[in-house]
Amino acid sequence: MNIRLIIMLAACVIIFGGVFGVQKVLNDGMNDFFDNMPVPPVAVTVAEVKEFTWEREITAVGTARAVNGTQLTTESAGIVTEIRFNSGDLVKKGDILVRLEDDADRAQLQALRAAAELSRLELERSRRLHNQGSISKAELDRAQSQADQASGSLTTQEARVAQKTLRAPFDGRLGIRQINLGEYLGAGEPVVSLQQLQPIYIDFNLPEQRLADLSLGLTINALIDAWPEDTFQGTITAIEPGIDRATRNFSAQATLANEDGKIRPGMFARVSVDLGEAEDVLAVPQTAISYNPYGNAVFVIVEQQDKDGEARLVVNRRFVRTGRTRGDFVAILEGLQPGDRVATSGLLKLSNNTVVKISDEVDLAPQLTPKPANT
Repeated sequence: MNIRLIIMLAACVIIFGGVFGVQKVLNDGMNDFFDNMPVPPVAVTVAEVKEFTWEREITAVGTARAVNGTQLTTESAGIVTEIRFNSGDLVKKGDILVRLEDDADRAQLQALRAAAELSRLELERSRRLHNQGSISKAELDRAQSQADQASGSLTTQEARVAQKTLRAPFDGRLGIRQINLGEYLGAGEPVVSLQQLQPIYIDFNLPEQRLADLSLGLTINALIDAWPEDTFQGTITAIEPGIDRATRNFSAQATLANEDGKIRPGMFARVSVDLGEAEDVLAVPQTAISYNPYGNAVFVIVEQQDKDGEARLVVNRRFVRTGRTRGDFVAILEGLQPGDRVATSGLLKLSNNTVVKISDEVDLAPQLTPKPANT
């Protein structure tokens, strides 16, 4: 009985040992296969780092604003009796635009004018009598007071009559008329908008780090989406003295001649401020930069030899310090040298020593102005 049990145990050990042995051989072979399986190279596009000359400038987005612009209204209510403008007209300061019904006010004005004239005559008579000693000083003062009151009432009524006429407060272009003849117009209700288009302001914001670079009189160029082929030039005429505590930005204002009136209030503008002398920079496409909280990096293409002695291309991660941008390109302040080649696509698939193949090489020369050879 003991011999049979021992034989059975030995058979089980042999069988299970063989199974586990075969499984281990298979696992070792599979691991060895995957460990030594060649990794297909990652296809990337590359760009060579070159030195370029960039004009020093600051870019921002801005909004056009009229030097003078308002929604015209009347101070008094009344029936519209006369409209002297058409929508979109150019008007001069002082031009009459609208008249309201003012017959009753003018009649009252005539009565007060007569009363004021009578008070003036009585005052002159009282002065002569006072000089002759016929009346007292108190009676002269009373006549003076009555004349002053009549004059004040006349001035008030003249202002009330003037409020029935709407005049242009400055030169500009009118908008769309919002009233009609014969309708009752309440005080403060909109009549028409008026915008002064020549010159025109463009307001824009910049971060506080740029405050030292900006000064009055600097030239700006503005691009307007409505006129993509035109560049509008102006000068900085005002810089806000304070910094916004919430955004840490400050405001600046440029004035443009706008002689053709193409720029309208409210338009979006892309502003570039010319800072003068150009500077030499190393530039790469922004797509080459891997932006991370711990620092920006690029993948530099280098040539290595594999274990068989064959040459292959791999990438090395290199941290860089970036500068200002220009279009789709960014300046590199530290970390790269002229002639380095960096990957510009497929960055999510890359890590240190990843084997790559170049699918296309981007030439930056047609897109950026190269540095002259003699500088």
